[in-house]
Amino acid sequence: MSFVFHPDRELGRTGFRVTRIGAGDLADRSVPFESLVTTLRRALDAGINLVDTAPGYEDGYSEEIVGAALEGRREPIFIIDKIDHVLAPVAPQVEASLARLRRPSASAFVFHGVSDLETWSKVLAPGGGMDQLEEQIRRGRASFRGVSSHHPDVARAAILSDRCDVVMFAAGPWVDPGYPELIALARERGVGTVCFKTFGAGMLLADTLGYQRPLPGATPARELPRRLPHLSVRECVDYTLTLNPDVALLGLSFPHEQDEAFRAASEFRQPLAVSQLEDLRRRAALAIAGKGTCWWNPI
Repeated sequence: MSFVFHPDRELGRTGFRVTRIGAGDLADRSVPFESLVTTLRRALDAGINLVDTAPGYEDGYSEEIVGAALEGRREPIFIIDKIDHVLAPVAPQVEASLARLRRPSASAFVFHGVSDLETWSKVLAPGGGMDQLEEQIRRGRASFRGVSSHHPDVARAAILSDRCDVVMFAAGPWVDPGYPELIALARERGVGTVCFKTFGAGMLLADTLGYQRPLPGATPARELPRRLPHLSVRECVDYTLTLNPDVALLGLSFPHEQDEAFRAASEFRQPLAVSQLEDLRRRAALAIAGKGTCWWNPI
């Protein structure tokens, strides 16, 4: 592997300089633990310095992988972990996550999948989750806080709340049109943007219900022939990098997947034209049709 990424932008007001792509969840209990650790280390060796995880990713398996992959590394890595149960007490969740990470602290904890305004208002209420998370920050268990959302209205509210250092939401060829405009708003407000769903949970690249789940009728022994149009890895990466989030979070579970995405990111030179973005959105709508719910999109 000859790809080397360098930090080239600040993640909002955190003061941490990040690479344009980050390493997303790669937990898969059907793959040996050491293989997954090696794959993540491979991304870190390429210079990637932001890693995302959550307790809900394979019931803590992802956090254990991240902890093992980071063991002994000296270079600074921005670790984002999650508060999965957003209305439950925060401290026990932070403690459990840090135990699986085998670290005294994470760079940031974000409330996971907050996708309606009522829930977000409860997180912000006096004594609620955000107050509790800020207490964990005061105790040194994290440096920053934020939210991950599957609804642009919630992501906007989070950016405007002045209570978030990092906001995570979708950015790719098949996302609600309300998301991309939030990137500029977040930059104006000093909020870091870490954006996911570049590949539409894999639906844009292959005939899958998302995250490699086969379409109805397919079996492990007999894959269905390609019956829908697809986008390429390069087209998806170019689209997201054109939107210019601080970090495009890519879930890359195998070395060959890493290489294809790393090549696309390293060779990205110039934003796509408006006409090219429109064409990719049109083709993405065809590629994703009939592949189940796009839970990150209220469109």
